[in-house]
Amino acid sequence: MSRRTPDEVDRRIAGMDSEQLPVGKHELHGAGHFAGLYAAENVAGTEFVFGATFVILGAGIWDVIIGLAVGNLLAVLTYRFITAPIATRTRMSVYTFLDRAAGRTTSALYNGLNAVVFAVISAAMITVSATALRLIFDFPAQTEAYPTSVGFIVLAIVFGSVAVLVAAFGFNALAEFASICGPWLMVMFAAGGIVLVPKAADEALGTTVLSGWGDFITIGGDTVFTGRTPDGAEGIGLLGVIGYAWAANSFAHAGLIDMSLLRYAKKSWYGYLSATGMFLGHYMAWVSAGFMGAATAAITMQSITVLEPGQVALQALGYAGFAVVIVGGWTTANANLYRAGLAGQGVFPRFSRAKVTLLIGGLVVIAAVFPFIYRGYLNLVTYAGIALVPIGGILFAEYWLLPRLGMTRYWARYKGVQNVPALLAWGIPLALAAVLLIAGLAPAYYLFPPVWLLSTVLYVLLARMMGAAERYPDGEADDELFAERVDVFHTQQAREAHTDVDTRDRRALTRVLKVVWIVDLAVIAAAALVVLLASSDITAYEAHRDRFFVVAAVGTVIYFLAAYGELRRRTAHTRRSLARRDGSSPAGSRPAD
Repeated sequence: MSRRTPDEVDRRIAGMDSEQLPVGKHELHGAGHFAGLYAAENVAGTEFVFGATFVILGAGIWDVIIGLAVGNLLAVLTYRFITAPIATRTRMSVYTFLDRAAGRTTSALYNGLNAVVFAVISAAMITVSATALRLIFDFPAQTEAYPTSVGFIVLAIVFGSVAVLVAAFGFNALAEFASICGPWLMVMFAAGGIVLVPKAADEALGTTVLSGWGDFITIGGDTVFTGRTPDGAEGIGLLGVIGYAWAANSFAHAGLIDMSLLRYAKKSWYGYLSATGMFLGHYMAWVSAGFMGAATAAITMQSITVLEPGQVALQALGYAGFAVVIVGGWTTANANLYRAGLAGQGVFPRFSRAKVTLLIGGLVVIAAVFPFIYRGYLNLVTYAGIALVPIGGILFAEYWLLPRLGMTRYWARYKGVQNVPALLAWGIPLALAAVLLIAGLAPAYYLFPPVWLLSTVLYVLLARMMGAAERYPDGEADDELFAERVDVFHTQQAREAHTDVDTRDRRALTRVLKVVWIVDLAVIAAAALVVLLASSDITAYEAHRDRFFVVAAVGTVIYFLAAYGELRRRTAHTRRSLARRDGSSPAGSRPAD
């Protein structure tokens, strides 16, 4: 491997896509950014599916209370001690790091699998949103694994096509809109569960009034998380709940996909901030959705196994529930379609992201008409974790273990060979996991930790045998020079980025709009608490519930008007501030009021 000159490296850096470069210091974000990001990402339409799934799997009330706490804590610790340290030290996305460490073949396979995983998630979320639209258009319920209504098929195709087009060509606008959905979704999920507790209490205790925590546990154990499946079989138990909760995001934390987010973190301890998503979304929202699903099953006299998210949201939140399902499903689908397009572009680099997104989107739209995809969502993401976490183990070994064991990081690239140990350390654990699953020797939710560990150990052993124990001074010198020139490049970018400009919007109307949406959410939450605490009997409950439905619907409209208005004003103010710094005026800007 011949050494390059600084000029050659500079030309190489100038010709690289920004995604291929480490993140610069001027691009880093503070703690609040990641707290909000994880909260918004993990409180979405999927939570209706997860909450109902734990009821269907027969989890007991204490299994859920303790198991979700332990499983989500393990997920947070994995983000903190596995994902975040590698992300903040390399400042690379997982795709770039994998390409450097394992080479083109492994990267292409990984990108292709990621594209499939994100496409499936997108399809499931389009179907979730379509369940709310189905009720609006009065199409038949989809209780089978396959579609049974031509109207629903048309609805899913049209809705899915719109989602694909937005992801392909209008993602920035949607991402801006999605950024304000998190606080509203969190309040609505909590409110929906609260509103249906008195109804569940009436079913379990014969009264709508709860005398304390003990009554809540009784209601949860008797009517929601009973410890038995709807067929009467024994449920998954405490370890099963822990396993599912830890595995639900395993491809993001143990599989290191969230390196792409956490590379922008100033400190590795920001990995702890994933707790906003794990405990607000994967704890509070799952428990609340379980209550909503069980209560809706009792109200509608249907089995929870065939209930749709739209039906659940309507019973819990009224017409505002339609917005929760549609917005939560749509924003999640679009974000994952965008990711699928990026991953697919890694497999087909000659095509633009938009074109790849459209191609994958066509398959997503077809898949979205099949309800079995969203009904099996918990198992699907668990299998995705098993398939992707070996790459996390391989990269963990590459970054941390090889240097500590006297071996060379990036050895395959330095040696100019295909990284066969990476392929074997990925394929062998997957093959063993498949055997265990097919033979019924282990449930899926137990498999990702041993698969990750086995891939890590295998990679270290195989890499030592195939060249990692050797030294490659020319290659290491080239990487050191590359890192130095990237720092120079980032210094120049920072000078041009105007990070010294104060872009905070302190104008009165912007502040008023923020107060409006905060107060609005508080009013919605208070209306839900009135239903819980002031319903002395079923008649009072129904009156308070109907009043809450009106408050939730009107409050939703007010929230989005105020929150989006504030966002647009802050964004415009930032553009004007930067333009003034440049001595120019942005097109269409107006003087600040």
